[in-house]
Amino acid sequence: MEFEFTNEQKIIRQTAKEFAEAEIAPSSIERDISGKFPTEIVKKLGELGFMGIMVHPDYEGAGLDTVSHVLALIEISKVDASVGVIMSVNNSLVCFGLEKYGSDFIKKKYLTQLASGQKLGAFALSEPEAGSDATKQKTSAVKDGDNYILNGTKNWITNGQSADYFLVMASTDKSKESKGISTFLVEKGWDGFEHGKKEDKLGIRSSDTCSLSFSNVKIPVENLIWEEGKGFNFAMETLNGGRIGIAAQAIGIAEASLEASIKYSKERNAFDSAISNLQAIQFKLADMAVKIDAAKLLTFRAASFKDAGEKYFKEAAMAKLYASKIAVECALEAIQIHGGYGYVREYLVERYLRDAKITEIYEGTSEIQRLVIARALLNS
Repeated sequence: MEFEFTNEQKIIRQTAKEFAEAEIAPSSIERDISGKFPTEIVKKLGELGFMGIMVHPDYEGAGLDTVSHVLALIEISKVDASVGVIMSVNNSLVCFGLEKYGSDFIKKKYLTQLASGQKLGAFALSEPEAGSDATKQKTSAVKDGDNYILNGTKNWITNGQSADYFLVMASTDKSKESKGISTFLVEKGWDGFEHGKKEDKLGIRSSDTCSLSFSNVKIPVENLIWEEGKGFNFAMETLNGGRIGIAAQAIGIAEASLEASIKYSKERNAFDSAISNLQAIQFKLADMAVKIDAAKLLTFRAASFKDAGEKYFKEAAMAKLYASKIAVECALEAIQIHGGYGYVREYLVERYLRDAKITEIYEGTSEIQRLVIARALLNS
């Protein structure tokens, strides 16, 4: 098994690290407090090729692999997980699906703009009564001549207020249940399409999340993705890739927690010595490091399977399940190591915990990941 990254992958990681430290870090605290969307940062990510990192150059992408995406996303999320999830959604949930299943028309008109960073995408699957059970779609799309008429509501949409293009799952034949769900590309500003208020969240606060409502929105038939009845399959396949992205985001948070803990433990004195000399602290740091490396191995395995064209749904679920779990654990330990200072904004680790928790929830809760893994084991 090969554990060494290519020179290209190392360059991508270093580029992401330098960009995150120079361009993202200075405003991360202010944006966390204010909840301001990082518009200029996202634009610069696009200029670097990071918003379409896995898309073929024919469609204005960087043409890199999933491993490169993970490496870049870890470094971005280590500095600001809000920026990390914006990048992950555009790459994994939007660009990936459009490149694989979109028509030539869709790729030329929409994918090129998304991959180049000129436009931002969002993925709209969840509804008030369709979260973990995504088959219960109430949003409907009825064909009417050269258009589909879209009606319904979506919840918890990342990039919901800032995105230009939305992949929306809707039922085109309720009698067929999951096999009657289809996917459409909807543009911001179309008549009848409105955004709800921005949610005031615990973490990833500068990533905007809101509900969407559709009232008799006309969608041209050419904006159907793949074909009628394939929407649920589309959603599940894109979410598999998305889980790799969220695992990378979680690893970034965990690494930031460890690095902050190492730094603080060397600076903080107690009992006439730096607390890094205390075995209790050393054990915490060691456990954090082991967990992070294990999460990385799971995540890079899933990314490698995806790049090799092999089935990776179980591997992606394992990576997300474990990486999100250790992100929370490492952030908690970081706060404990910092003591009272860990509870205030100045030392950042309280933000790591707030940001970490959502990785156990979105793009499939930890409970859903366990179901995916168990079913794969039982059906093998």
